[in-house]
Amino acid sequence: MLHVLYLVHDVSDPAVRRRVKMLRAGGAGITLAGFRRTPSPIAEIDGLEPVDLGPTRDGRFAQRIGAVAKAAVSIGAKLGAVARPDLIIARNLEMLALARCANKVFGAGVPIVYECLDIHRLVLRNDLIGKTLRVAERHLARDVKLLVTSSPAFIANYFKPFGQIAAPVELIENKYFDTMPVPADDLRDKDGPAAPPWRIGWFGALRCRRSLELLAEFTRRQNGRFEVVLRGRPALSEFPDFHAFVEAEPWLSFRGPYRNPEDMAAIYRELHFSWAIDFFEQGQNSEWLLPNRLYEGCRFGAVPISMASTETGRFLKRQDIGVLLSEAAPEGLDTALGRMSRERFGKLKSQVLGHNPRTWSYDRSDCLAFVDKLRGLSAVRGTFATEALA
Repeated sequence: MLHVLYLVHDVSDPAVRRRVKMLRAGGAGITLAGFRRTPSPIAEIDGLEPVDLGPTRDGRFAQRIGAVAKAAVSIGAKLGAVARPDLIIARNLEMLALARCANKVFGAGVPIVYECLDIHRLVLRNDLIGKTLRVAERHLARDVKLLVTSSPAFIANYFKPFGQIAAPVELIENKYFDTMPVPADDLRDKDGPAAPPWRIGWFGALRCRRSLELLAEFTRRQNGRFEVVLRGRPALSEFPDFHAFVEAEPWLSFRGPYRNPEDMAAIYRELHFSWAIDFFEQGQNSEWLLPNRLYEGCRFGAVPISMASTETGRFLKRQDIGVLLSEAAPEGLDTALGRMSRERFGKLKSQVLGHNPRTWSYDRSDCLAFVDKLRGLSAVRGTFATEALA
């Protein structure tokens, strides 16, 4: 069995759990180690007891650098009981630095895979900070065996133009992982909740104040014909008044976190539309990403809403589905959605459901193929090691 050491920036991030499940479904054994955004260590993630590298704070870059430096000194002791892995996967730049430290603990020679699913705004700056971070990334990634990323726009707009990574690239989209397949007929038989009110869901990492304000203004204009349901993890570092803001809006409601994949079918069936817009890093990461909510919503028949000018919008246009906005303003939403009828919605939903579920989700065969590719990287390392001893 392939043994993977998975180093992550936040062990409680739901996306980490999803990747763990995918690796396990593909036949890999995993040691999970990483930082946390909670006061106390996390007991388990999908049955794994993580190796705790200490706390970090969302949005506090200087604090995170200090935490990485501290972990670099103690990582030998932290991983003392861990058997030598066949492969190390480093999720995000700071974990790539720790992956190199961990490799020394195991005597070097363990292949490293760099998993980068967001391009942080700091590495795109043209000042000394941005240039220093890009130089650091190129240095740390100089001999990684594979780059895993989630959007072709990340490659086209960052990795290629800046010449950051020479390794082969594996595109693994943020698709839903179908551990519990839903028959297509089960989705087609249910048109969703009665309307109006038309219900828009904004789920996942809630970090975009502009989206929140835009949706609030739009629902007020519509005077109850539309309502917005929010679920997931609000980034209180970006809007500390999130809960008070939502409570003050008559047609917005926050219903807390959810489990992925266990709750997905139920929570998306409550919706008509899914919000697949993010202005958090406008002009950069937010315009390049293909978010989890895009795939999850479509998998369960929610009609996606996106900006036409983004990578998400271009993706939806190729699929010929969704509602695409030309302007990020309440007037744009009024034009696109304000006169929604059941007949029009039925056509929009049928277009989504007309696609093969594999467009939106990975299954076990995809997991097996990914782990087989990782196993190949480990096998190459083993061959070189054997030749060196001969």
